[in-house]
Amino acid sequence: MATAKKLNQTLKDFIKAQHLFFVATAAPDGRVNLSPKGCDSLHIVDDNRIIWLNLSGSGNETAAHLREANRMTLMFCAFEGDARILRLYGSADVYHPRDKTWDEYLKLFPQMAGSRQVFDLQIELVQSSCGTGVPIMEFQQTRADSEMLPFYDDMGPDGVRDYWQRKNTLSIDQRPTGIFAEDE
Repeated sequence: MATAKKLNQTLKDFIKAQHLFFVATAAPDGRVNLSPKGCDSLHIVDDNRIIWLNLSGSGNETAAHLREANRMTLMFCAFEGDARILRLYGSADVYHPRDKTWDEYLKLFPQMAGSRQVFDLQIELVQSSCGTGVPIMEFQQTRADSEMLPFYDDMGPDGVRDYWQRKNTLSIDQRPTGIFAEDE
């Protein structure tokens, strides 16, 4: 296992080659959340900063947790090629469509229906390990293009907002997510 304080070019290249990453967060008490993320939703800003676009889903745990404890871990696993697991530990901020910087961040990603938040991770520790326990699997396609993105696109902006109201205002532990300014 190797640790560092920042990303090097080898690790940046590894991150860019992955089709999937995982995000973990936890409030001071309650459940730990671990979610898979994909699409073209991650952007490496520099050696110590990554931002990622969070798309709508049936829950909104990450946003709720960050309101109470801004710690986050991203994990990348090599499912193809050389074995590797990479974890990025740090503190994160959340930005919503109502925030001034939203449009600036959104320009870094392809337009995707249901875009809900941008998370900005300041990397404090980088840990790389062998990953030989991770199976080798061949990437075939993303489900987002044929299922998730059309689902939110068909809703339109008002439908997505209604969906957020029904499904994204509280976490599984009934913590507010802050998705709407009036929830602040």
